Amino acid sequence: MKIYLSNLNESWIVDRIRNEWYKYNPQVSTKLIFRSDVIWIIAPWLWRKIPRNQLKSKKVVCTFHHIDKNSMDESKLLDFKELESYVDLFHVISNKTKETLSTLTNKPIISIPLWVNQNNWFYIENKSDLRKQFGFGNEDFLIGSFQRDTEGHDLKSPKLIKGPDIFIEIIKKIKKENKNLKVVLTGKRRQYVIKKLNELKVPFEYYEMVSLKKLNELYNVLNLYIVSSRLEGGPQAIVECGITKTPVISTNVGIAPEILNSESIFQDSNYENAKPDINTAYENSKQLSLPIGMEPYIKLFEGLF
Repeated sequence: MKIYLSNLNESWIVDRIRNEWYKYNPQVSTKLIFRSDVIWIIAPWLWRKIPRNQLKSKKVVCTFHHIDKNSMDESKLLDFKELESYVDLFHVISNKTKETLSTLTNKPIISIPLWVNQNNWFYIENKSDLRKQFGFGNEDFLIGSFQRDTEGHDLKSPKLIKGPDIFIEIIKKIKKENKNLKVVLTGKRRQYVIKKLNELKVPFEYYEMVSLKKLNELYNVLNLYIVSSRLEGGPQAIVECGITKTPVISTNVGIAPEILNSESIFQDSNYENAKPDINTAYENSKQLSLPIGMEPYIKLFEGLF
């Protein structure tokens, strides 16, 4: 059995997942599609780049990270139905996405979270030195947000499914309670949140694109990470917080109910009663570390093949 993973090259987490798969599973993988037995379409919009004769002659698995049914117009639905005709099995990364996808197809759907590489994400003991390295003081109350928040077409409109407006409402409330508040941002397309933080006069540090090493360090300096999305597949930040023992609270999206204590989940901007549970998040995230986190995928492909 040989598995081929579709290529993305968008500097997104899927690129990292693809690279890690090939690194840790060379015995069952190939980068040459014509030598493959199974094609893994790791993001659904890539399927049209794959030759039809290959799709027809191989077993095909397609991963959906999340589905926004509100944006499924007739054109997107037709595209999905055409993709579906080639797919033997759909893979999703959270049970919530499975529920949504099951309303669109009768094909088999398997939910398996993405693994987390503990060689990249881990707890760092000496917080004081780490904060000093970034210019933060021990008294600073650091809240992190490491995902994009604007639409790609104008870099001004908030990407509402990511909930940047919810994040800002929470920051407004925390600012009233904590004079040492600082926000830590990473990633591209952060224009909306940056604009709002400037309006609120909330201090922040923005690291646009950083190495995995630096991103792991940034998780480790935080007092709190907030996932404020309205719709998610993961987000992978939840398990990255879990494995680094970073306090995290989240809206009830994606993988959150599978990783976090229910007390760590909040609705909209009503975060006040949400309590980070580091131990629960860590123990659940640890179950997705390597090599354990890849084993269900091997079983999926073996069963299909």
